Amino acid sequence: MTSSTLSVAGVTPTMIGGEIPLIDVSNFLADKSGAAELAAAQLRYAFEKVGFYYLAGHGISQSLIDRTYDEAARFHAQPMEEKLAVKVDEHTIGYMPIQDKAPPNALAQNKKPSQNEAYFLRRERTRDDPDVVSNRRFHALNKWPGNLPGFRENVLEYMRTLEALCQKLVKLYALALDLPETFFDSSFAKPHMILRMSRYPQIDAGDDTVASLVPHTDSGFMTLLPPNKVQGLSILLPDGRWMDAPYVEGAYVVNGGDILHRWSNERFLSTPHRVRNVSGTLRYAIPFFCDPDHDTMIECLPGCASADRPAKYPPIKFGDYALWFAAQRYNHMAKVAAPADADVTPGDRATARWKS
Repeated sequence: MTSSTLSVAGVTPTMIGGEIPLIDVSNFLADKSGAAELAAAQLRYAFEKVGFYYLAGHGISQSLIDRTYDEAARFHAQPMEEKLAVKVDEHTIGYMPIQDKAPPNALAQNKKPSQNEAYFLRRERTRDDPDVVSNRRFHALNKWPGNLPGFRENVLEYMRTLEALCQKLVKLYALALDLPETFFDSSFAKPHMILRMSRYPQIDAGDDTVASLVPHTDSGFMTLLPPNKVQGLSILLPDGRWMDAPYVEGAYVVNGGDILHRWSNERFLSTPHRVRNVSGTLRYAIPFFCDPDHDTMIECLPGCASADRPAKYPPIKFGDYALWFAAQRYNHMAKVAAPADADVTPGDRATARWKS
């Protein structure tokens, strides 16, 4: 790992690999004077220049992170019939085997299906939840494995802990966009969240048509990847180079998604990334996605448009965008009615039209 520093409005953040800012939020979380403004300035640079940053000082215990990785491995070690008992559904909840045919975003890149299997969880709900009763899209009950004692409790503890962190971090995003620090609070009072527990087998490093996870952007606002000693994540830098994301002890890798990109009128980047597991061993990943609630109207944020830079996108509810996005990525969503491309009008930077 190499590092350097770069001045940002009087701030000198550490740059991991010379490219990606390392932002320490410990003073912000401790409510120290000036810490929010300092972290927000670093965040602004990260999203205007790269679209990724490393998050230090987050307060998430390594023991909780390790336990969640262990639970991911324990889930995937089950016999296939046990995993298929909680097979993924139209809410993208449950277990998704390696897909047998490439979905639209992979086909657009002439890629084979991504070589990973995944287990998806969303907000824990009860049977009498009005959204469960009405079968609202992406608001169904989680599908829990039946033979893994302690699994549900450990995973929910991790999800609750990450949710609480994200609800604090969104204040920095508001400040970074020159908005009041409480601007996003109502949209994240009960955020939409996903934990994806993935297992990546080894792939052939010499076959460019196959990837563990094909180049893509994320759909939402914030993705947090805990430190992973088995590398495989690569980031497409703005100058067109792929950079392997270095391991930084204790630091999360965080990126923005298409909704942050769209909401900010492309001021903040949604950066393509991929996974190629050529490590020689199994790789597990537990990305946590934290997004606004599905009723949030995504339209150009105050201060992100001007006469020279008019708003580029029509307003859309986050839930509608999430449905469109899922239909592009997952074969199990192929028959689900989703908004048309013309209604979503995604930007070139936030689609699967890669040139790599």
